[in-house]
Amino acid sequence: MKKIKKKTIEGIGFLLENSLFLIIGTLAALIWANINHETYESIIHGNLHFLVNEILMAFFFGLAAKEIFEAFLPGGDLSSKRKAATPIIATLGGIIGPAALYVGLSLVINNTSLVQGWAIPCATDIAFSYLIARLIFGKNHPAIPFLLVLAIADDATGLIILAIFYPTHSMNLGILALLVGSGIALNLLLKKHTKIKNFLFYLIPAGALSWFGFYLGGIHPALCLVPIIPTFPHYRTHREHIFEEIDEEQPLKHKKWDTLNHFEHWLKTPVEFILMFFGFVNAGVALTSIGAATMLVTIGLLIGKPLGIMLFTFLAYKVFKLHLPTGMNWGDLLVVGVIAGIGFTVSLFIADIAFAGTQNLESAKMGALFSFAAAIIAILISKVFKIPRGKISK
Repeated sequence: MKKIKKKTIEGIGFLLENSLFLIIGTLAALIWANINHETYESIIHGNLHFLVNEILMAFFFGLAAKEIFEAFLPGGDLSSKRKAATPIIATLGGIIGPAALYVGLSLVINNTSLVQGWAIPCATDIAFSYLIARLIFGKNHPAIPFLLVLAIADDATGLIILAIFYPTHSMNLGILALLVGSGIALNLLLKKHTKIKNFLFYLIPAGALSWFGFYLGGIHPALCLVPIIPTFPHYRTHREHIFEEIDEEQPLKHKKWDTLNHFEHWLKTPVEFILMFFGFVNAGVALTSIGAATMLVTIGLLIGKPLGIMLFTFLAYKVFKLHLPTGMNWGDLLVVGVIAGIGFTVSLFIADIAFAGTQNLESAKMGALFSFAAAIIAILISKVFKIPRGKISK
């Protein structure tokens, strides 16, 4: 019992250490917006909002893409097609389930103006979902990369859907392919014909080309590093997970880091500050804004997402004879499904685009904030299923 309590305390410490800045930014936005909403709105709308959402968040999605890419390398948790198939199918459930429930309920209450926000509950907050999963499962449980695949695929799909259905301008696939392809080619040539290992040489030129490609091509530029990450020099096998702490007692380990891991460890702290600013510019919602959109987003995230994930995974098991990753059981999957219902940052991100300039915007944002309840529900379910932190399920 003492050992379990110690691990739980360590998990809470890890959660606070890695999410403190995001919490600070979110609370600051909520307090300011509810004291003087007009001043808050005048501060965030404009260059600050663009800088954070369109540019700085690219580094956050880049770190997440790094973890997924490495999970598919030999030795990674999703290295075989059979291992990867199950979370990909579960991802479809995590998108279709909440979207269908959201649209269905909006039609039931006869409010068709809300339908355009159907993508909001499809999102999963990568940072918080990962941190809650670490709190519950520990460090190296196979549920961690399984959840990250769900989160990245959910968010990437959601943002692509937004680019198609809510574009700020018409899509230009030609310029998208040209600029992103140029960035990829540049990195591949650099890797093949030089001995340069510094991640900045791979990040800045190719990343800038990709950003302009996404921006001018009509897809949200926050995803610009996703196709660039695999072009960084990297180990041929999977070595470590995102947010993994630096082991100061093994200094030689750092000298063996590849370019991709240098990118992660150098960007880890700046990204924590980026998330703080993201929370600040997106979470400033008046607490009086609760409405129909709040209910639909909350229900979609807390009920539709875990139901969709469980149902599609069960169908994959029955129809395609696919299995969960070794060391993961159906109780773990239920916890993962509930954790994936934390929409927070990315749901706020999508809501800001889907309902821009409408009266439903702040109400939908409240639903994204209420999705934090998924963390509490997931912890309670883990206690019911007696999931011991730090141990692989049987």
